[in-house]
Amino acid sequence: MSDETQTARGNSASAGLASATLDAFAVLALPRRFDIDSAAVDRAYLNKCAAAHPDVSGLGDDESQRLQANLNDARATLLDAERRANVLLSLLGGPSKEQDKSLPAGFLMQIMETREEIEAALATRDPAARERWSVWAAAQREKYVRRVTPLFANALASPAGTPSSLAEIRRELNAWRYIERLVEQLDPSYDPSKADFHAGA
Repeated sequence: MSDETQTARGNSASAGLASATLDAFAVLALPRRFDIDSAAVDRAYLNKCAAAHPDVSGLGDDESQRLQANLNDARATLLDAERRANVLLSLLGGPSKEQDKSLPAGFLMQIMETREEIEAALATRDPAARERWSVWAAAQREKYVRRVTPLFANALASPAGTPSSLAEIRRELNAWRYIERLVEQLDPSYDPSKADFHAGA
């Protein structure tokens, strides 16, 4: 299916879209791809916001507000690499994290050991130790961005992706979620009583 066809289908449903997975690409009339340009996202968002204004669109206030909320959510989704990846995988028909909890071989043991090291470092209350681990976590995040980029490109090149390629992306995203949880844990404002490490991992 062409990008134009995907966009046309999405545009017809963008106002008042209420599906479980918001098609952020369609809402902003952008082609489905993982390696998306953030500047293009912002341009599309601003153009859509201007068009959604009641004085321009002719929509009622409530409908305009719903459309604006969808635009806000779509922009936030596409500018967040992990959220973008999960939405794109869902749109390609890939498994959700609830359907497939698999992880790369040996990953779980490795990340648990890393978490223990991080907790020990944070217990020292040394800002430099926190910063070193924060730099490490950011580098790990970038590693997953680089890893899934070609996987998505290959999946998008196929008419509907293949079950094995989509499952491979899901495994990488499951592992990536653990890294994002570590990023949260390294934030000085992190409250373990409100955001347990295992929740959503």
